[in-house]
Amino acid sequence: MGGVTKSELIAILAGRYPQLAARDMDFAVKMVLDAMAESLSKGRRIEIRGFGSFSLSQRAPRIGRNPKSGETVMVPAKLVPHFKAGKELRERVDAGPDDHDDGDELATAADLYQARFMNG
Repeated sequence: MGGVTKSELIAILAGRYPQLAARDMDFAVKMVLDAMAESLSKGRRIEIRGFGSFSLSQRAPRIGRNPKSGETVMVPAKLVPHFKAGKELRERVDAGPDDHDDGDELATAADLYQARFMNG
């Protein structure tokens, strides 16, 4: 099962919500992802209830090897993004595929939002 690119995500969401213009969906997805990237780059943690959290993890410096030359190189410490799935998402994934007829591999945050906030 392959991943979903940003353009595929936009197309899927635009297909699911035809009342929204595709360009608006494109703008919304890009704005959310840009805001998340900016927050992480500033060292902030992001929590989306029912979905999961994004934070930064510190990778210690280490000695690596250049695969082409075999030369030993020092790899510096760095910060890397880390995602931890929330309880609802873990339970949904553990339950297996649902009975959607549309064939999408995508369980959208919009679906979770509608189930949680629109239906009480």
